[in-house]
Amino acid sequence: MGYIKTSSKENSNAINLYYEDYGKGQPVILIHGWPLSSAMWEQQKWAIVEAGFRCIAYDRRGFGKSDFPWSGYDYDTMSKDLNDIIETLDLKDVVLVGFSMGGGELGRYVGNYGTKNISKLVFLSSIAPFMMKTGNNPDGVPEKVFEGFKDELEKDRVDFLKGFGKNFVNYDENKDKISEAQLHYSWNVAANASPKGTIDCVNAFGKTDLREDIKKIDVPTLFIHGDADNVVPMKPTAEQGHKMVKNSKLHVIKGAPHGCVLTHKDEVNETLIKFLKG
Repeated sequence: MGYIKTSSKENSNAINLYYEDYGKGQPVILIHGWPLSSAMWEQQKWAIVEAGFRCIAYDRRGFGKSDFPWSGYDYDTMSKDLNDIIETLDLKDVVLVGFSMGGGELGRYVGNYGTKNISKLVFLSSIAPFMMKTGNNPDGVPEKVFEGFKDELEKDRVDFLKGFGKNFVNYDENKDKISEAQLHYSWNVAANASPKGTIDCVNAFGKTDLREDIKKIDVPTLFIHGDADNVVPMKPTAEQGHKMVKNSKLHVIKGAPHGCVLTHKDEVNETLIKFLKG
């Protein structure tokens, strides 16, 4: 556990990113979703290390224990943060696992930096390649939905996050799989994130077209998505990405919500470890 200072032409723009580093073996980097932190990976960190891999999880800028800068919540900057972690820790043969918004870092990282240091990619409940509805992305989410997110966050951020947290796991349908305590814990993590970062990231995950980035992927890739995901629809994301990435795999978890890492952790972990070892 510790901090990595990002590189910057102007040192005043450098920030500190919190990360955790466990185990030995091939490195696996976990990139969390919005509006959480690396704490969301609790069940996966354990499984990855016990399976014989080195597990590295970090907090995105503006979230968790990382610095809260006023700007830089775009995928070019955030993929650079990821690259700084890989270069600072001198990592090779890396497996990148991106959950939800974290899939955007994966796509833009490949688009900007290639795959010379990357072994495999896992898009888990990911927003990539393009979540917003446009003329040539008809299955996406209307832009007004994301604008509504931002309006509600500005009006009463912590109350919005409370409702979002329930939708994140389809709570009414999954009360037998997730406790109220876990729901409250996730809300607490989200509520303590940067308000500016939380709002700015909506544009990143909601409106960034990563299709050209995804086309550049040339390493083994797995898409995992729940068919009951009410937050990130599967058609413009996992299904579209699977079609775009040659020889990729798509694993659909029946009945799983967006937050399948919590509600369906056993199937997520089994699928992930099998891909890591394959």
